[in-house]
Amino acid sequence: MYKLGIVNGYVVSGKDIRKANLYIQDGKIALVTTELIEATEIYDAEGLHIIPGCLDVHCHFRDPGYTDKEDMPHGTRAAAVGGVTTVFDMPNTNPPVKDAQSFREKAIYFSDRAYVDFALWGLALGKMNSSKLAEMVDAGAIAFKFFWGYALNSKTYELIYNYKPEMPDLIAPLNNGEVYELFEEVARTETLLAIHAEDHVLVRTLTERVLQSERRDYSALLEARSNLAEEVAIQTAIAFSKVTGVKLHIAHISTQEGVELVKEAQKKGIPVTTETCSHHLFLDSDDYDRVGPVMKVYPPVRGKRDRRALWSGLQEGTVALVCSDHAPHKLEDKKGDLFTVPAGMCDVETMLPLMINEVSRGVITLPFIVQKMAENPAKLFNLYPKKGSLEPGADADIVLVDLSKETEIRNERLHSKQPITGFHGTFIQGCLVATFLRGKQIVKDGEIIGEPQGKLVKPLRS
Repeated sequence: MYKLGIVNGYVVSGKDIRKANLYIQDGKIALVTTELIEATEIYDAEGLHIIPGCLDVHCHFRDPGYTDKEDMPHGTRAAAVGGVTTVFDMPNTNPPVKDAQSFREKAIYFSDRAYVDFALWGLALGKMNSSKLAEMVDAGAIAFKFFWGYALNSKTYELIYNYKPEMPDLIAPLNNGEVYELFEEVARTETLLAIHAEDHVLVRTLTERVLQSERRDYSALLEARSNLAEEVAIQTAIAFSKVTGVKLHIAHISTQEGVELVKEAQKKGIPVTTETCSHHLFLDSDDYDRVGPVMKVYPPVRGKRDRRALWSGLQEGTVALVCSDHAPHKLEDKKGDLFTVPAGMCDVETMLPLMINEVSRGVITLPFIVQKMAENPAKLFNLYPKKGSLEPGADADIVLVDLSKETEIRNERLHSKQPITGFHGTFIQGCLVATFLRGKQIVKDGEIIGEPQGKLVKPLRS
C-alpha cells in the first residue's frame, strides 16, 4: 500500500495536462495512473492542478552574516509558501563559500534551518581561489558565480581571501585578462559559470556623470546603469565562452540587447544560457512612482521595450528560466537617496503566483510555467529528473494550484524576515493551496506546517 495518494487532480508536465492520480512512497513519486488505488493517506485534489515544486536558482538568503535582512528559516518558509521546493543560495555571505571547507560548513549550518531543499553556489574569484574550484565541485557545489564588475572593500576582501590588504579601502574588480583566466579555470571543472553582467568601468563613468548633474530620479539611475553596460559585459562574456568552452549562464538578464546577444550566440552553438527575474517581467520603469526605492535592483528594472523583449525571449526559448534574485533589505535601508539605498527585492514567495496570474489572463499556460520554473532549471543544473518532474522516481515535491480562487499579495502576509515587495496590493487569480516536500505536506492554505526538513541537493555529475 502506498503511503500517500493525491487523487482526482490535473497533473501538469512541461508538455501537457492530464487527469490523473499520484501515489507516493518513501518520498518519491511511485505511480502516476488514472486508476484509484488504496493508500494510507488520501488527499482529494478535485478541481486542482498538480505541478512539480519549483526551483529558484537565484536566492540571497543572507545567512550567515547578514541575518538582519533575511535568514534561511524565514527565506525558505517564504519559498515553500510560494511553491518553491528547491532553492539555490548565492555564495556572497559572511563567511563566503569560497572553498570546500566553507561549502561544507554552510551545508551543515543550513541542514536544520531550511524548510525546503537547497543547493549552494560557489564563488569564483580568479587567482585567489582558482585552486579551490575542483574541491568545491567534489563537495557538491551546484555551479559557480562570478560577480563581474563588483569592487570589494578591504573588509570584504579580508573575509574572502583571509588576507588584510595594505591598500585603499576600495579594491578594483578583476581586469579582463584576469576574468579570461577565471573562465579557463571554471571550464576545466566542466561546471556552469554564472555572471552578473554589467561593465563596471562604463557603470562608474556614467554614474559619475549623472551624479554631477545632481539628478536622483529613476531615469537617472537607468542612465547610470544603462542597457549598454549589460550589452558590453554580455558581449565580452560570450566571446570568452566561445574560446574557453565554459558553460556560461547570464544571471538576471534585463535588456533587449542582452536577449538578442544570447539568441545569436545560441544559434552559433556557443554554450550560453540565461535567466530572467519576476521583477523584470512584471515591473517596468513606469512603476517607480508607485513602488519607490523598494523597486531598486541590479541590474535595474528597465522600460517597457526591455520588458517585452524578456517575455519574447522567454516564450521563444532564448531565456531558459524564471527566478527571483530574492535579496531583501530592511525597510529603513530602502528609504533615502535612490543612488545610496541598497539594491535588492523580496521575490521568492511572489514569483510563482505572479506567473499563475498570467495563466488566468491567458498569456501563458501551466505547462509553460512547469518548463520555465521546474523542468528547465532542474535540467540546466543536472538535477533532473530527481527534481522538476512528477514522473515515477522523482522526489515528490508537489504544489497544488486552485485557479478558481483569487488572492492578494500583501506585505504583511509574506514570510520573509523583511516582508517588503514591489507587488504589494497586486491581485492574483489563482491560489497555491498546498506544498509537499518529498511527499510530506509542508504548506497548508498559505501557512507552514511542521519543522524544517530541507536537505542539500547535489548535481548529478557525468
